[in-house]
Amino acid sequence: MTDLKCMTDEQRTYLSQEKFDALTKELSKIKEEEIPKIAKRIDSAKQMGDLSENAEYHAAREEMAWIQSRVKELNYILSNSEIISDAGKSNQDFVSIGSKIEVKIDGQTREYTIVGVQEADPLSRKISNESPLGRAFLGKSKGDQVEVKVPAGIQIYKIISIN
Repeated sequence: MTDLKCMTDEQRTYLSQEKFDALTKELSKIKEEEIPKIAKRIDSAKQMGDLSENAEYHAAREEMAWIQSRVKELNYILSNSEIISDAGKSNQDFVSIGSKIEVKIDGQTREYTIVGVQEADPLSRKISNESPLGRAFLGKSKGDQVEVKVPAGIQIYKIISIN
């Protein structure tokens, strides 16, 4: 019996079209290429006889378990995803998922893009909507000051622009 849950924003996965397509392609490759290849390895290893001491059989079974787990994860992500679209964004008055923002902190200007957790890359200044910084920016407007508690104390960001 499956556990049916109500979809909430916390369960929703936000993806760009590119990331959605990449995950769909990965899932297809796993199903069409990887699983049949591993299944053949398992079958070949079974042909060797005694499975209790057959290292190839056990390795292939472990790999199959991992790949099936990845299939479940990808299915969950894709079925609970919402595509972030830059096109048609008529309201740039507040920060939302997909927004590119320019902020000022300690006299320096920084740019961030608010993305879903699957695409977060802090080194590229792509911050997750679920991160403390991302959550702090969501819903804020140009000119707002945003306080974020970090290990070094509280940092204050001023939103300069939202694109």
